[in-house]
Amino acid sequence: MKRTTVVLAMALAAGTTAVQAKELEVYGKINVSAQYSDEGEGSFTELKSNASRFGLKGDYALEDGLTVVYQLEWEVDPSDEANEKNIKSRNQYLGLAGAFGEVRLGRHDTALKMSQGKIDLFSDYEGDIKVLWKGENRTSDSVSYFSPSFSGFSAQLTYIAEDDPEAEDGISAALLYGDENLKDSTVYAALAYDADVAGYDTVRVSAQVKVSGFKLGAMYQTQEATDTGLERDGYLFSVAYPVGKFELKGQYQAMEDDNGFSAGADYKLGKNTKLFAWYSSFDFDTALDSDYLAVGLEHKF
Repeated sequence: MKRTTVVLAMALAAGTTAVQAKELEVYGKINVSAQYSDEGEGSFTELKSNASRFGLKGDYALEDGLTVVYQLEWEVDPSDEANEKNIKSRNQYLGLAGAFGEVRLGRHDTALKMSQGKIDLFSDYEGDIKVLWKGENRTSDSVSYFSPSFSGFSAQLTYIAEDDPEAEDGISAALLYGDENLKDSTVYAALAYDADVAGYDTVRVSAQVKVSGFKLGAMYQTQEATDTGLERDGYLFSVAYPVGKFELKGQYQAMEDDNGFSAGADYKLGKNTKLFAWYSSFDFDTALDSDYLAVGLEHKF
């Protein structure tokens, strides 16, 4: 998302020692929609915030070719009444970067979650892939590693310390190729694996290509519960196509006998602002079916 660069120069209030000026990036987005929901027991309407957020991010050069990197990000809900639950922690870390890549310590999305790139066109909405699939985890007590890129290939690794003698530490790993934004390349692909992460072992294969203006995405996932051994397989297809200031998009996802589809359109009002509308419908095997319709506005800063 677009970041605003702010340079802060601070001085100690009680003395004359100055703190060296450092670059700080302030960023965020507000995404709010009017939504109609029918979850099988009657319909209702609401004003809903879709993962609105703000954050601080920056880096600072050290000696020996090292750079300290940091990020503090929170989710906010401008549609809800003000209370202590209005602010939720998102990715928050401190790390070091250099020729070896980058290491981050703190709370972070796992390598498997990040491997989806931009394929999920309805992320943070009711059509988010997390409705049917496991693996969309943001973990605390984690160490994340991001390798340098070699001929378009890169790797990510997340180690999750469970902080519990009765639990197994988790590992999430991904091998990536190309640019997830499809700007530096027309192909993006990823192979990712979770071992003992949030109670599941998961394998996810993702790919997206840009052809004649179309963005075509596909994902396959197999997941196994570590406690019961229950294994399930699923797949996803997505497509997006620009028409003037509009972007039309559609998505279908399945996990065994559960499935859902979403269709929508974004209308660009400005570089960082858009109107959007979407419809999502889910057919569940052992739960009540659900339908959603929303119209909203998003602004990034």
